[in-house]
Amino acid sequence: MTILITGATGTVSSAVLRSLAGTEDVRLLVRDAAKATLDVPDVQVAVGDLDEPATLDQAFKGVDTLWLLTAMGPQAPHASMNAVWAARKAGVGHVVRMSAIGAAHDAPTRNGRLHALSDVELAASGLDWTVIRPAFFMQNLFGSVNGDTLYGATGEGRLGLIDVRDIGDFAAAVLRDPAPHKGKTYTLTGPASISLGDAAAALGEVYGTPIAYQQVTPDDAQRSMLAAGLPEWIAAVTKEYLTAYAQGWGDYTTPTFTDVIGRPGRSFTDFAKDHADRLRTQ
Repeated sequence: MTILITGATGTVSSAVLRSLAGTEDVRLLVRDAAKATLDVPDVQVAVGDLDEPATLDQAFKGVDTLWLLTAMGPQAPHASMNAVWAARKAGVGHVVRMSAIGAAHDAPTRNGRLHALSDVELAASGLDWTVIRPAFFMQNLFGSVNGDTLYGATGEGRLGLIDVRDIGDFAAAVLRDPAPHKGKTYTLTGPASISLGDAAAALGEVYGTPIAYQQVTPDDAQRSMLAAGLPEWIAAVTKEYLTAYAQGWGDYTTPTFTDVIGRPGRSFTDFAKDHADRLRTQ
């Protein structure tokens, strides 16, 4: 069974690849083979671009299961559409699609509304499918601790934060044996819904010194992202997410990860211990 991984150089797909270690016939889709430098042995590399449908036929040939992850942006539905069409042409048996938390036609973010369109398109494609909608990534907090302060723009909102490594483990389990997951939409969270104030307290235990939580506004966060060179659309949509989270939109957990994988997801403390150096900038 050949599994094709899209978004192969990104944070989530890299985690999926690591979780698939030891699985035979894994193929990566990359736009530039010279940049396929992932530390993952024994994988095939196929060249293609989800924005260019004419480049996909050979890459999708012989694929049984597709991991479909598109880059965040206004063109994401176009890329997803091209992948689904290429999968249909190639006779792919099952598509596992990475969607977004709370994806819906009335989601509070443009990203969530766009993902809802692509989720519906996949469901209507005639292909077997599974949709995964993960919560706010713990890894989004890398670099957020400066000295003895954690900076964040989600206010007092609580979030069911999830470790990307758990997304990788979940996706790999579905990709290896997709049949039991046919037609299912999974919302993945971590084991607890916590505020960034709670996260700061946990970090204090990890570092052995008190860590304060300093709130910044979503507007300030957007300005910082723009100053750092992020595209305007990404900065604006991230602000939409931060505003929703601050209002409690992400305050819930689901048992889905444990039900499918058979173990609890990693706690924020587990994550912080493993990544203490990447969370703190100095």
